[in-house]
Amino acid sequence: MRNFDLTLCNPPMKRYTGFRLSIIVPCHNEAGNIDALYARLSPQIASFEDYELIFVDDGSTDSTAECIKKLSANDAHVRLLQLSRNFGHQHALKAGIDHAFGDCIVSLDADLQHPPELIPEMVDHWLKGYDVVTTLRKQTKGENFYKRLFSKLFYRLIHFLSDIDLPPGSADFRLIDRAVADEIRNMQESDIFLRGLVSWAGFKQVSISYEAAERYAGKSSYNFKKMMKLALAGITSFSIKPLRISVILGLVIAGLAFLYGIYILYIFLFTDKAIPGWASTTGCSSPLKDWTRLVKKNTNFEL
Repeated sequence: MRNFDLTLCNPPMKRYTGFRLSIIVPCHNEAGNIDALYARLSPQIASFEDYELIFVDDGSTDSTAECIKKLSANDAHVRLLQLSRNFGHQHALKAGIDHAFGDCIVSLDADLQHPPELIPEMVDHWLKGYDVVTTLRKQTKGENFYKRLFSKLFYRLIHFLSDIDLPPGSADFRLIDRAVADEIRNMQESDIFLRGLVSWAGFKQVSISYEAAERYAGKSSYNFKKMMKLALAGITSFSIKPLRISVILGLVIAGLAFLYGIYILYIFLFTDKAIPGWASTTGCSSPLKDWTRLVKKNTNFEL
């Protein structure tokens, strides 16, 4: 259990002192959500003596950065980390972790589907000695059938193909200890899948469940292409099973092709069933064709 001071101020609200809390919010065209998120976050983090709120602007093309700058002008705890272009949600999260100074770091999305009200509970688990507090989404209000189906298929695939334990409904709404953050900083991954990295890194972990709300405003920029890219990164980054499957399929196809080549030679050399031009159009490899021509020349067999 970590030794930090918890005093009561206007019970039942706890007062968290003796450590710094970092909150990371990746943003991409979230101008309509910034003020609402800040309003929801403020009462939850008011009980923390030392904290920072880092908004990571992932190459937004709307007024997201301007909204964050207005907040920062009135609240010294608010920081803006502005990326030069849109690098993607996972890279924005990683950038926030790299620039956070907290003893524990919480990440959540800007669309208010991740409830800020869970942050004190997550910190309580951290104070009990857990290094990672993950969240599991029970369901999402307003989520369409195809997205639910894709999510179920993704978790089943990653459970079957990878070597990490990633429960269905895992989200990027989590708390990590400074030691976990340091390990993530040292990982030089090009295709980042943080849910997998955090699970793979180990440490003492606990999960809490929540029900995701509908998106507060705007439209998600996470399209099917980006979801597929994230899924592929998750599947290929933590297992060699896809590579093994590819090798086995390649060997099977090569073996079938070799057997078919022997069959072609047999028909060509030892039967009169071959149709003119048939052997040359079967897709045999060039060395095999040259070898059949050589046999034909020396044995006076006619096609």
